[in-house]
Amino acid sequence: MERTREVLGDGPGPLRSVRDALVSAPQPYSAHNWLRSGVSAAILAEVASGALALTHEALDRHPRPRAANYLRHVLVAHGALPERDDALARLEAWVAVRLSSAAPQHRQVLRSYATWRVLRRARQRAEAARRPPTRTARAKTCLNAAMAFLSFLDEQGTDLQGAAQADMDTWLSTGPPSAPEVADFIDWAMGRKLCGRLVVGSRRSNEGLAMDDDHRFEVVRGLLRDDSLEVADRVAGCLVLLYGQQISRIVTLRRDQLDEQGGALRLHLGPTSIEVPEPLASLLKALARSRRPKVGVVPVTPSPWLFPGLDPGQPLNAAYLGQRLRRLGVATMPGRRRALVHLAGQLPAAVVADLVGIQATTAVHWSRAAGADWTTYAAELVRDRDRDPGARLTPAGTTGD
Repeated sequence: MERTREVLGDGPGPLRSVRDALVSAPQPYSAHNWLRSGVSAAILAEVASGALALTHEALDRHPRPRAANYLRHVLVAHGALPERDDALARLEAWVAVRLSSAAPQHRQVLRSYATWRVLRRARQRAEAARRPPTRTARAKTCLNAAMAFLSFLDEQGTDLQGAAQADMDTWLSTGPPSAPEVADFIDWAMGRKLCGRLVVGSRRSNEGLAMDDDHRFEVVRGLLRDDSLEVADRVAGCLVLLYGQQISRIVTLRRDQLDEQGGALRLHLGPTSIEVPEPLASLLKALARSRRPKVGVVPVTPSPWLFPGLDPGQPLNAAYLGQRLRRLGVATMPGRRRALVHLAGQLPAAVVADLVGIQATTAVHWSRAAGADWTTYAAELVRDRDRDPGARLTPAGTTGD
């Protein structure tokens, strides 16, 4: 393609792989139009000419962030840019903006808290994780709670150093639903003697409704038996309803997290792996073998993701998958809650925490809610396996890697 050579040249260089992908695009006309009028293609031309540095930082600063981010995915997918944890990078940028909006008298303590507690913890998790993206919602919740609590103290005519337990009790009783999330900030502040001893109560219960077991297994049976449904939707729905997996975790599953040995299929979820029984195992194998039709103007094959998305080298959008599952009758939150209760009644809290990707304390809470009794553990497994095919799909083959 002449246009490709005009923009990217025809010699060696870091953009060569991108150029080769464009030249071999299955839809040359679309690729030509993208190079001629696409906003991200214009940014690519800036990079190729040297007007814009080939770095993540340069793309972060570009005035057209959406187009720059799409180009970032293209460049990373084709090896022109190193992979990075975009969620962590976005968190760092968000923290900087959020701190700039804080009241001047609070910025110093909030900056210290954000730097040495919130961001430090997020970076440690990113380093420990096998692969990105790092979950950042909790980090944002903690910083927002700290900012809200300091503003509340201003309204009470006091500050962090002078805050008393009565102030904390008022905050917890009259504050927003997220008021107990200030516990992390208070723990950090007390450790640095920035405030006196303050007791923060436990979080307010927000368990919500759980799906009835009969209905849950009815939906599972439909997913396992209806061959007219998309394989990706069938697998995702079963992972929610049987294994309590979050949609955000499902979409980041990679093909190399499946391991077939001796005819048995294991799915690795963090440090825990589960032996996946039939017929779900066959669906997972079919999903791993499938190759999604090339949809981008700069195609990337093969995709490492079990659930590939539209952006080059990126997984499927979690919100979009959630919409698809709801149309199939998979109520993700109630279904996941029932699955968590079911798992917590069978497995130790530490195993549930690894399997589902939740905090150990949260797993203990679910175990208590399930009334787990380890003297009847074996009997529970036998009882479940005597139920219908959907009910037999429990992680009896769970092991720690």
